[in-house]
Amino acid sequence: MNFFKTKTPRDVGFNKEKEAIKYIKKLKYKVLVTNFTTKFGEIDIIATDKNSIVFIEVKYRKSLYSGTPQEAVTFTKQQKIIKSSIIYMKMNNIKRDIRFDIIAISNDKIELIKSAFVPMQHQYYI
Repeated sequence: MNFFKTKTPRDVGFNKEKEAIKYIKKLKYKVLVTNFTTKFGEIDIIATDKNSIVFIEVKYRKSLYSGTPQEAVTFTKQQKIIKSSIIYMKMNNIKRDIRFDIIAISNDKIELIKSAFVPMQHQYYI
């Protein structure tokens, strides 16, 4: 009988998101929502930074063998985050500056990439 529980990728991801939240709070971000889910996908963290609403994708890589964490935020993933952010803004009647950041975690290093991607102008209106 195995008394040691093996961590699943989901467990690891959840722990890295908690790490990312602690990190941005130290930078004076105010966390509004975590794991906001729509039919398009999920946004890991929604926060405010000064006057902006920030939609944050957290990516972790144990090894850089298959690329950096931020490289895993593909164009397709970006589109899902953008569409989900529009739903969030409409649901909450938000008309503020927005930004899309990535928190890249590899080994014990955390990197915040501000304005990691931007939506095309027409995407604000789905």
